[in-house]
Amino acid sequence: MSRKKKPLPLLENITITDVAAEGKAIAKVDGMAVFVPYAVPGDVVDLQIKRKKHSYAEAEIARMITPSPDRAEPFCPHFGVCGGCKWQCLPYQLQLHHKQKQVEETLRRIAKVTLPEVSPIIGSPAEREYRNKLEFGFSDKRWLTVEEVKTGVKFDQMNAVGFHIAGSFDKILDITTCRLMDDINNRLRNAIRDYAIDHGLTFYNCHSREGLLRGMMLRNSTTGELMLLMQFCIHTPDEDQQAHDLLDHLHTAFPEVTSLLYVNNTKCNDTFADLPVVTHSGTDCIYAEMEGLRFKVGPKSFYQTNSAGAYELYKVARDFAGLSGNELVYDLYTGTGTIANFVARQARQVVGIEYVPEAIADAKVNAQLNGLDNTLFYAGDMKDILTTDFIRDHGRPDVIITDPPRAGMHGDVVDVIRFAAPRRIVYVSCNPATQARDLSLLDDLYRVERVQPVDMFPHTHHVENVVLLVKREG
Repeated sequence: MSRKKKPLPLLENITITDVAAEGKAIAKVDGMAVFVPYAVPGDVVDLQIKRKKHSYAEAEIARMITPSPDRAEPFCPHFGVCGGCKWQCLPYQLQLHHKQKQVEETLRRIAKVTLPEVSPIIGSPAEREYRNKLEFGFSDKRWLTVEEVKTGVKFDQMNAVGFHIAGSFDKILDITTCRLMDDINNRLRNAIRDYAIDHGLTFYNCHSREGLLRGMMLRNSTTGELMLLMQFCIHTPDEDQQAHDLLDHLHTAFPEVTSLLYVNNTKCNDTFADLPVVTHSGTDCIYAEMEGLRFKVGPKSFYQTNSAGAYELYKVARDFAGLSGNELVYDLYTGTGTIANFVARQARQVVGIEYVPEAIADAKVNAQLNGLDNTLFYAGDMKDILTTDFIRDHGRPDVIITDPPRAGMHGDVVDVIRFAAPRRIVYVSCNPATQARDLSLLDDLYRVERVQPVDMFPHTHHVENVVLLVKREG
């Protein structure tokens, strides 16, 4: 006979003291760290322990006794359920303070290298509606909120279009309002939901892998163009007709959509990078502009999701590169060549490398669009392309700009960078922890000259950081 689990305790009259990792707040109780989501330093609360380990615990606010004087009013009706924008309860200036602190503490704790004074963080030009890309999923099993469950009512309407609930891959929270993008995202998403319900269109079920409506992606740009990609799961001629009827309706009802696309995805996962994208109406891409440069953005393209924030980030990277017009620059993890094209006018030549072939194709198009004839782009796994032979063939770079994914740089890539021995390395990172690890691997040859955090994601704990490494003398 199994023993009953001991009920987890309720902690009363606890003061939240600080902000911790992953956007959670922290309290100390009898020497134990307790991590709490949606809390603000200065809150006095009762905490219900949800998970307890030897040295820490995770808890939820059971009762708010005294709100912190720093607490802000969340602006989203889905705050606390959606799982995104967890820092809405924290004023933006305090968000920036904690992101700056996160960068400084992470670099010191993990890199263990000599650091200059970290420059004050550059905030996002826009605090709301700053994203140029959003993706929503469809489900016939919508997530019920705690309040809905408590009613005990059996809901006839269980279709949803919105965001996945963390930890529940088969559940979607039905979103009515999202302030991450211009209001067109709300008008389009809600109109598609209304049309689908009115016309009996089926919503996707990830267990049976059936249901016509599977996902939608929106992209807008600084040029005013708007892309909508619908992801269908079409199995029958009737479903194919329904999909095209919906697309025809959207084309008529939303003339501001300049690129209306669709993909038929009957796979197990929602990714469509390996599937053909069909243009229903308009163009097959949109264009973004930055400092007089134009960039092609297709449905599969990587482009920084905060356009105005990306401009601030790229200006920092270019400034750190210290270009005079005579330098050979390597741009590692170049994506669609945005940084490469952004710095090309100040360099002798820029060589960009990226894993995704479609992104490199876009990078080449972008160079042609902007009349740049001093760029070269190569597609393939970074550790396979960037070799000592590649350096010998293309020349030792004066500057390397690297903007790797969250996992940081592969050890082989770090070794080749050491072999290449550029005068400067500009390291752009979306994860200060892996950036710090890589800095420690370069510390014997390079000193950290400058550190500049940049916020691209208001109301989340995520932060970008740019580090300038300069080759040590001798």
